[in-house]
Amino acid sequence: MKNIAVVGTQWGDEGKGKIVDWLSNEADIVIRFQGGHNAGHTLVIDGVTYKLRLLPSGIVRENKISIIGNGVVIDPWALLDEIEDIKLKGINVTPNNLIISEAANLILPFHSELDEIREDSAGKDKIGTTRRGIGPAYEDKVGRRSIRVMDLASEESLDNKLENILKHHNAIRKGLGKDIYLQEKLKKDLIKIAPKILKYSKPVWKKVDEFKTQGKKILFEGAQGILLDVDHGTYPFVTSSNTVAAAAAIGTGCSPNSINYILGITKAYTTRVGEGPFPTELKNKIGEELGNIGKEFGTVTSRKRRCGWFDGVLVKQTIKISGINGIALTKLDVLDQLDEIKMCIAYDMNGKKIDYLPSVLDDQVKIKPIYKTFKGWKKSTRHIKKINDLPENAKKYINEIEKFTESKISSVSTGPERNDTILVENPFDI
Repeated sequence: MKNIAVVGTQWGDEGKGKIVDWLSNEADIVIRFQGGHNAGHTLVIDGVTYKLRLLPSGIVRENKISIIGNGVVIDPWALLDEIEDIKLKGINVTPNNLIISEAANLILPFHSELDEIREDSAGKDKIGTTRRGIGPAYEDKVGRRSIRVMDLASEESLDNKLENILKHHNAIRKGLGKDIYLQEKLKKDLIKIAPKILKYSKPVWKKVDEFKTQGKKILFEGAQGILLDVDHGTYPFVTSSNTVAAAAAIGTGCSPNSINYILGITKAYTTRVGEGPFPTELKNKIGEELGNIGKEFGTVTSRKRRCGWFDGVLVKQTIKISGINGIALTKLDVLDQLDEIKMCIAYDMNGKKIDYLPSVLDDQVKIKPIYKTFKGWKKSTRHIKKINDLPENAKKYINEIEKFTESKISSVSTGPERNDTILVENPFDI
């Protein structure tokens, strides 16, 4: 038995959805362990595009169990809409193939409103959130006033919890000159959808333990990327949860030694959505070209992604932080037509060469990338299935990424389809 955790090594949008879907062919269980519907995974299967936000990528596979862990914050209305949307594309979602942690915390309407208010009033200090209420929901979780899935099962419990959380939020809303939320109205709305959510609800930690005992192969699916981790990312331009591999244990209720292999999803260049430092960003024709060819638009918000050269310093750093065993390199084919390709191998900070991203925001903005330049391969890598069939310059670029980041490349993605993947080593077999 092998259990694998999949995390993004950059700022998200690395192509985790495709890789998780591909790995889930062999996995029995796929679990989301953090984030909310601010994350987006796009899968292209037999020409059909699936855009997932809360549902684990394994949901599109038959005979697989998908789990939303306790570390995820759930907008129940968004989840139900997503379930209905995917059903229209022929994917059957039932309590037999979807489990939701009873301990998962809910995103309520005032969370997204507060998110919007803060972002609109931030001016030049905008974080670039998706305005989905993720941050405020995690705040309530840590503040011990959150409403969890399990609370939907008891009207009395729901009443008490709503009274407590609205005491806090209505005070804020009054201060902002906004109308207060009426407890009875919100309670009515939640009770209406409660049966639709509760039918999937189970103690996930117990189910995971059962699956381990049965020898099931478990795939832990992260959202966003390590550089958006609230502790280890480009703070404050980060998400509100821990996106590192260690969060897989906390966000599901399993022990850290349950995870046998950590796979880091890494794009062959770099993208970022929203605000924040981006040392290798290309504000030129090449950046535009990468965005157009790579279709770099957010799954959730449709926002245009900022594009830049591959930042080896950052990826090497995130690999160390998360204990990554291997890299799944994605979107190599986007680089096919470039005359030359650059990789950041160090930073210049006030005339001093450094090999890590400084923690201070002002320093992150000041640093200048130091590049190593590679000749482009000017040939299509699209749909290639064997590493030896790649152009020589593409192989040289891949080898350099492997050498610099000190992490083995386990697979290379050469297109959006499920089968557009070069397998170097199968994480389940290591």
